[in-house]
Amino acid sequence: MILTTCKETPEISQKPMLHEEIIDKDPVIIQGLMIQKLQVGIEKNELVLGIDPGLRIGLSVFYYGQEIERSIFTSIEVLVMHMAKILAELRADRKIVKIGNGNMSIAKEITELLNLRFCSDFELEFVDESRTSLKVKNYNQRGKRDMMSAKYITQREGPRHFILPLSRTG
Repeated sequence: MILTTCKETPEISQKPMLHEEIIDKDPVIIQGLMIQKLQVGIEKNELVLGIDPGLRIGLSVFYYGQEIERSIFTSIEVLVMHMAKILAELRADRKIVKIGNGNMSIAKEITELLNLRFCSDFELEFVDESRTSLKVKNYNQRGKRDMMSAKYITQREGPRHFILPLSRTG
């Protein structure tokens, strides 16, 4: 892979290229763009975001079948803004948001805010999050358990809803 400026970009290149403008982007977006360039032709062109709602909200992001982020949030607003940025900047045939059903009031609040902030359609699944919390040494060291739960939530199936942006539905 080549990182270059727009001026120095060759007209024809056999190697995948990214331009220096991506340096200003969030690290998860940069990693996703790199995977996108390197994984051309792979069938699983999906972006899956798994969320473990609670006091500490775990987030796991899978792109082209690879986990590119595992993080923890304490603010729903900050989480939704981060998710909207990821959903907007990474291309995928399917964009799926999977939320654990352990705390449905927080899950619905995340869904409503995301629908307001992200102006495109995505698929939403509320999945059973039972037995996603592992026993972690030192109880819940830095939210490790919540992040692992979010990862397991991305691998589960639930009833699927297609969410259309409010700009289309009125």
